Amino acid sequence: MASLTETLNEKAAQVEAVLKKYLPKEDKYNSVVVDAMNYSLLAGGKRIRPVLMKEVYRLLGGNSLDTIEPFMAAIEMIHTYSLVHDDLPAMDNDEYRRGRKTTHVVYGPGMATLAGDGLLNFAFETALKSFLCADKLSDYDGEISDRRVYALKILAGKAGVYGMVGGQCADIEAEGKTSATEEELIYIHENKTAAMLESSMMIGAILAGADSKRVNEIEQAARKIGVAFQIQDDILDIIGNQDELGKPIGSDEKNEKTTYVSLNGLERSKEDVKKLSEEAIDILKDIEGSSEFLLPLVEWMISRNK
Repeated sequence: MASLTETLNEKAAQVEAVLKKYLPKEDKYNSVVVDAMNYSLLAGGKRIRPVLMKEVYRLLGGNSLDTIEPFMAAIEMIHTYSLVHDDLPAMDNDEYRRGRKTTHVVYGPGMATLAGDGLLNFAFETALKSFLCADKLSDYDGEISDRRVYALKILAGKAGVYGMVGGQCADIEAEGKTSATEEELIYIHENKTAAMLESSMMIGAILAGADSKRVNEIEQAARKIGVAFQIQDDILDIIGNQDELGKPIGSDEKNEKTTYVSLNGLERSKEDVKKLSEEAIDILKDIEGSSEFLLPLVEWMISRNK
């Protein structure tokens, strides 16, 4: 029986193949920015967000690759753009990402900024290709009945000012702020990190045919996973290994960021990661087949050392 690592690597390779199908193509005058976009997108990684999207989609009865794959590629493009911008000199000023030089180091800050912009816009061009699929989807019982339209709304909203961008804003505002509260940090974690995990899992459920009750439950589980994931990231920034992480440790302290760990201490942070993990798993465990890969993946994400 394949291990979790082997299965995750196999699923990540499947995502890699999907991404290569949807890469932007160069023309005469845009070749440098497109090259920078593709350099960033193909930098490797576990591809957690599209893997989660497809797994939830599969477990809840989805079976059309033409429906789900454009959204899988889109979520990874949005995630990648956020990393490209996070690494910029004006943000975290990191030189390494996933074990190799960051986009701004290779292409310069200006072109890296454009590469991030390009990936964000191209993500929506890509997601819209799901609408070309001939498969008929049942009506959704939420505010928008068309499942593809509602999935696109979730993709846009969770990435925007009421999601990831809002969290990034609060994160920047918290730099050097010694009086940052736990409420502010939770807001940052729920939006900067959890929102895109929520988007991934919710879209998988929506496109598979889940009802609004199930989608809302999955959103809550994903939020807990995301907050725990980010607290664990804060922990690893203190006790992690740079070679395993593929990026420098200690960047939070260097950038004078108040983190969950600096506010609550290492031991309580570890306890809260465990509590949130258990609560998320309790929500997801009644999905048939979730114990085979989804739940072990969640446990690994939250307890990972890289």
